[in-house]
Amino acid sequence: MTRVRIWFALAGLAVAVGLWMALTAPEDALQGVWFRLFYVHVSSMWFGMLAFLITAFASIAWLLRKKAHWDRLAWGSVETGVLFTGIGLVVGMIWGNAVWGVAWDWEDPRLASTAVMFFVYLGYIALRQAVADPEARARRSAVLGAIAAVQVPLVYFSVNLFRTLHQTQTVRPDGMTMSPEMRPAFFVNLLAFTLLYVALVQARIYLARAEEARAAGTVAAGEAIVPPRLDEVTDV
Repeated sequence: MTRVRIWFALAGLAVAVGLWMALTAPEDALQGVWFRLFYVHVSSMWFGMLAFLITAFASIAWLLRKKAHWDRLAWGSVETGVLFTGIGLVVGMIWGNAVWGVAWDWEDPRLASTAVMFFVYLGYIALRQAVADPEARARRSAVLGAIAAVQVPLVYFSVNLFRTLHQTQTVRPDGMTMSPEMRPAFFVNLLAFTLLYVALVQARIYLARAEEARAAGTVAAGEAIVPPRLDEVTDV
């Protein structure tokens, strides 16, 4: 638990510095002060998608090895990915409403594909809550976690594949489209979300182990209780 607290302390410090740098970074020539939302929006969306890719890796590893720690990693990564994607969607809607004049447009491929991805992983969480047997829960969620990851590249590259309200990628093979003065705030926020991802996943893994231990203890205690045999009861 001490390690988890250290990760959260580092993440909290990095998030505070990242937000301060976002608020003090230069304004965009076209979007003005609203561009500051970019630092949180992009960082949260990137790590939301990365979390789902890690879920796929852990899910495949569980299907191959059947080790409990892979299931815990997949579970923690999905919860964190859903949280980050939700933050990205909310911040993006605020940003879009200010810049585009509309918070949401279902005809936009990036928005629509991101929403579908978000609800699929909410379905993953619902699946885990609905299945009581640990083995069946791990197996079914691993299959879904591995398959659902095909959405991630579609969401990421949708701004290049289709006409969309969104701008193309900020980071490209030929360089960044961002002004050099804005890059420090961007990279610090990426670091902040990296640390926050690790902290949240570590906390979820710790909680999963505690839940498993409690469940095992309950079963053991229940098995120790032997009902009385009626044929051994004698009248006094």
